[in-house]
Amino acid sequence: MPWTTPGYEELELSTQLVIREARARGHAVEVLDAPANFIRIRGAGRVEYLRQATRTSADTYVSPLIMENKKVTKRLLAEAGIRVPGGQDYGSLDAAGADFPRWRSRGTVVKPNTTNFGIGVSMLPAPVSEAAYLKAVAEALEADDTILVEELLPGREFRFLVIGGAVRAILHRVPARVQGDGVHTVAELVARKNEDPLRGKGYRSPLEKLRMGPEEAAHLGLAGLTFASVPEAGREVALRPNSNISTGGDSLDFTDRVHPGYGELAVAAAAAVGARICGVDMLIEDVDREPDAANYGVIELNFNPALHIHDYPYQGENRHVERHVLDLLELWPC
Repeated sequence: MPWTTPGYEELELSTQLVIREARARGHAVEVLDAPANFIRIRGAGRVEYLRQATRTSADTYVSPLIMENKKVTKRLLAEAGIRVPGGQDYGSLDAAGADFPRWRSRGTVVKPNTTNFGIGVSMLPAPVSEAAYLKAVAEALEADDTILVEELLPGREFRFLVIGGAVRAILHRVPARVQGDGVHTVAELVARKNEDPLRGKGYRSPLEKLRMGPEEAAHLGLAGLTFASVPEAGREVALRPNSNISTGGDSLDFTDRVHPGYGELAVAAAAAVGARICGVDMLIEDVDREPDAANYGVIELNFNPALHIHDYPYQGENRHVERHVLDLLELWPC
């Protein structure tokens, strides 16, 4: 496959791309711990250590700790004048349950404070039933001692990759989905989409395979469907509410299609937490409109953003973002 770096196939794809670029620049690369994707690059008079491609010496120790904690991140972003969802943190089912009337009439997101990859995250459209709310809270508390309940902001989700104080790529992330053809079942459509060579498992391919587990079955049920249903031609069938690439979402390159004001906000968000390498997840109602106080919201910052999703998107061009990581580390071509 064109995205694979021969000899390093056991590593996750973003690390492979960094290694390929480093070697092309004439640098020596050593794999120090393959399961941890920990490498050393020597060249241009420098020695740099990287883990999972984007954990580098460019960032301080505390910056990733801030981004890992969604509660702290939201506070710093709000202090910087960046819009974030309104919400509340809770440490128990009883405390969150007592506050249910606050969330009954509005779209709500329930999520653990420190997890990634959509783990324990529930999106509840308005009006929210108490049973669904308590179930979402319980699931989030299984993943973390502290959870956040937030307003569900309108808009589509975009990932801004900020490296060295500039936006290097932008993706629109779409939840795992299939399109009906009036002939095949949902299960058959999933199997066909998973035949795409872009899709694999374990972050060694640009995209992850779609799943057919209990979460997907439950989400289908909300639309009155099962895996055995045959959706009509042209119908978009979502398998999950969250748009994480890790759960089968699609990546659509939007780097040249978003109003520059949102890029400025993404850079400001990264600066607010002191991050040199950062993935900024933002909801935007209309990418052509200039941002204002109400038409966007930053919902999360990622301290270890994937690179490969920007190089090999489901739709769009290769942005070669690994080059910016090496430039930031001053690993110039020899």
